[in-house]
Amino acid sequence: MKNHLSGEHSPYLLQHVENPVDWHPWGEEVFAEAKRTDRPIFLSIGYSTCHWCHVMAHESFEDETVAQAINEVFLPVKVDREERPDVDAVYMAACAAMNGSGGWPLTVLLTPDQKPFWAGTYLPKAQLLRLVRNTADLWRDNREAVLSAGERLTAHLQQESACRTSTLKRETVRQASELFARRFDKEWGGFGAPPKFPMPHNLIFLLRYARLTGEGKMQEIALQTLDAMYRGGLFDHVGGGFSRYSTDRFWLVPHFEKMLYDNAMLVLAYTEAFQHTRRPLYEGIVRRTLHYVLKELSGPLGGFCCGQDADSDGVEGKYYVFTPDGLIPVLGELDAGRFCQWYGITQDGNFEGKSIPNLLGQAQFDREPEGIAALRERVYNCRLHRAALHRDDKLLTSWNGLMVAALARAGLVLDEPQYLSAARQTVDFLTEHLTGSDGRLLARWRDGDAAHPGKLDDYAFYAWGLLELYAVTFDPACLAKAVGLADCLLEFFFDWEYGGFYPYASDGEQLLTRSKEAYDGAMPSGNSVAALMLSRLSLLTGEGHWRKAANLQLSWLAGAVQDYPAGYSFAMLAFLEELWPSAELVVTAREVPAELKVFLREASRPELVILVKTPESADILDRLAPFTSSYPIPEQGTRYYLCQGQACALPVDNIETLKTRLPL
Repeated sequence: MKNHLSGEHSPYLLQHVENPVDWHPWGEEVFAEAKRTDRPIFLSIGYSTCHWCHVMAHESFEDETVAQAINEVFLPVKVDREERPDVDAVYMAACAAMNGSGGWPLTVLLTPDQKPFWAGTYLPKAQLLRLVRNTADLWRDNREAVLSAGERLTAHLQQESACRTSTLKRETVRQASELFARRFDKEWGGFGAPPKFPMPHNLIFLLRYARLTGEGKMQEIALQTLDAMYRGGLFDHVGGGFSRYSTDRFWLVPHFEKMLYDNAMLVLAYTEAFQHTRRPLYEGIVRRTLHYVLKELSGPLGGFCCGQDADSDGVEGKYYVFTPDGLIPVLGELDAGRFCQWYGITQDGNFEGKSIPNLLGQAQFDREPEGIAALRERVYNCRLHRAALHRDDKLLTSWNGLMVAALARAGLVLDEPQYLSAARQTVDFLTEHLTGSDGRLLARWRDGDAAHPGKLDDYAFYAWGLLELYAVTFDPACLAKAVGLADCLLEFFFDWEYGGFYPYASDGEQLLTRSKEAYDGAMPSGNSVAALMLSRLSLLTGEGHWRKAANLQLSWLAGAVQDYPAGYSFAMLAFLEELWPSAELVVTAREVPAELKVFLREASRPELVILVKTPESADILDRLAPFTSSYPIPEQGTRYYLCQGQACALPVDNIETLKTRLPL
């Protein structure tokens, strides 16, 4: 049987190209065929490292009986949610509207004109067969009821929520912090009941809020959670990097897939924690996480792949677990005993008879015994000979934008040139392979093929990453690229009447709905990242149109977050920079002064926005930030021009004097 996806470049689609289900790719051709043949659409949405997506594929889609039933009744369409987050968002909203929640694999039944009339998540084989047969009967005998259900749900989804706007208030930010405090698990860290997700943007918000307000309780909440996530099995103590989430309260048993975006945001969180505390533990976690990313997720031409699967040999977690007896041939009896004692590896095990390495039993978990690192390296090298984990080798613009930000911050704070080099190489890759001649982005690259117009997250995350890289290197090319992406966002995605960015461009494929989303998920909201980016651009450039857009966006966010501000922690980061004292600093010198980087390495200072003007950057800055044309470059030394509020001070020529004038 022909499989229409055999030439596609998504690992999720390729995973089962021999399936007897006659999968089609999302697109106008399949919709035209559905109308021509008068058949409903069976839509399956998942992603390559989704365990239950694989289960449903093996259990149902590879079964001849199920496949025949689906093919007879429906036109089957399969979508990779990572490549088409816009399609996923529309039909996940439909699933949530029908069932109160959603998840993956997502199964949605559509009329030929793409209107959903049934949605659900994982379906066992027998249940899926019943659904297909019942739908066939309804489509034949009571089609009007099916079409009517699709019309009603579509009308519900298309109803615009009230375009609320509001004023930014410190009280909203305080409420968010208190909501986190109330949901905090005082014993094991994190928030709420399992499954527990890392949500690093929540922790970054609490750390910055504590610094600005002096509320030490919020810092303690963040640090205890960061410690707990590291101590458990969520962190891969052998190979580095973090898994997707914890299935239990203790952070011990994770869902073992590793995702690029989680590790990027966690690097940012632990880097921030290191700047706040100077604890060597946090520096070590950042280094081990980035070592994993650079070693195991690097793409063939630059940039980073999406992640690694949870399964090997079809068993979730098999790659990561150990027994004492299995480690003796690797380390010898004495060293195996030391290794097992430190990492809680026992005969009884903690996961299906084997052990996930963890430090939950170590009171002094941040004081690693001498020699453990060398033993860990030997165990890691041995583990490499196990059945390899499937790697999702797509490169996504949005996720790589997050990693650019993480590498930039870590490169500065840890004084690690390797990280900055990797950030620059990622930008080079995105420029060459995922940016068109018109400056527009594409969303995905794999095996030389770039596809899908860029969405909000692609532009917002990448622009933010570029601004973070500029704040470390002061390379004006980074600032220029960020400005270009922000221009595209405002032209094709922005609602200039009420504020807020739409998820996909005005000149792109128009889906069933085009609603604006602000709520943070596992990744921060594109709308919140865009707000932070616009706010910083307005300060960096002094240009009024950036400030106008930023104000409108922030006002829209202030309205969106009112019901539950803790669900919008990245928006709270933007609010912190707007509502608390901030400053703009222009530095003029023959080259970027070394003392400036030392100063920035000392503490997290997001409230301080810095431009550096040198002979090499002067022309670009004159174009992007015209106000800098009046700032002369001295023949010798450095000049620091500090502005706060509406007032600018006389320049000073050294960092120590500058420090006495800063708002914090």
